[in-house]
Amino acid sequence: MAFYHPLLFALDAERAHGLTVAMLSRWGSLGAPLGADPARYPRLATKMAGIDFANPLGLAAGVDKNGEAIDGFFGLGFGMVEIGTLTPKPQPGNPKPRLFRLVEDRAVVNRYGFNNAGLDAGLARAKAARRKGVLGINVGANKDAVDRIADYRHGVAHAAPIADYVTINISSPNTPGLRDLQHGAALAELLAAAREAAGTVPLFLKVAPDLEPAQIDEIARAAIDNRLDAIIIGNTTITRPDVRSDNAQETGGLSGRPLAPLARARLADFRKATGAALPLIAAGGVDSGAEAYARIRSGASLVQLYSALVYQGPGLAARILTDLDALLARDGFTSVSDAIGA
Repeated sequence: MAFYHPLLFALDAERAHGLTVAMLSRWGSLGAPLGADPARYPRLATKMAGIDFANPLGLAAGVDKNGEAIDGFFGLGFGMVEIGTLTPKPQPGNPKPRLFRLVEDRAVVNRYGFNNAGLDAGLARAKAARRKGVLGINVGANKDAVDRIADYRHGVAHAAPIADYVTINISSPNTPGLRDLQHGAALAELLAAAREAAGTVPLFLKVAPDLEPAQIDEIARAAIDNRLDAIIIGNTTITRPDVRSDNAQETGGLSGRPLAPLARARLADFRKATGAALPLIAAGGVDSGAEAYARIRSGASLVQLYSALVYQGPGLAARILTDLDALLARDGFTSVSDAIGA
């Protein structure tokens, strides 16, 4: 990810991403506001899983993998920032190049493979951050782990004392076999272990959009049975819906505008499967206040974005908050919470 600028777009996508995070880290350390002040929008304040959010707009995991620019991203106006995915041991991820812009489609393909500096390094930064909002920590398993469920248990247990919530990510398409944890006995065992490790800290589950109806029903039941606090729908897709850029042929997960229809459909599926008994967080193709509002009206308690920042820049969060507040006012909602599933 790199915010749109001709000079950044002239660079390799991953290098530009790194420079963007470094710049936000620097700005965040200065404590200067970079975008919208969440306090300007009291209508957008909401509560989910016992957590108070200044607004329902979040930064998805994958942007700031190592927690290097937490304060900078909060400065853009996000109500929540989710760092990670962090694995117990540092790992380099897949060979480069592994991040590709699909400019014509306003999309991105990545095959990072959980590259990160490790859980300890990420948690140290999270602990030191000023945290002007809700901080989520997204954890995963190392590629070479003998026992992946043990990796998740370890990650949740260590992140829980620091995070406002912890997300277990079993939906990346770039770690072979990881999505197998989304069903069957492995899913039940994982959720039980993670719930125990989290204690009283809210626990979220991030799933893929590439799911069949039976899988959706199974995940919904398992999440409710194991007292999870929310489901994030979803991660990148291995499909290539209506894309025309040359880079669409690259292996990896697709995110951005073309993912929106699939993400909307999965949100509706999980809303039905859970019977609205479990909060849902919408991700995938969220790039405007209108899209965020549509997801909320369809049952999302919160929304997250990532790839839209590549093409619309650091002012996007502020624009979404302004537009979302105006849409709520137009339709007579005094609180964003009243619009969920309305």
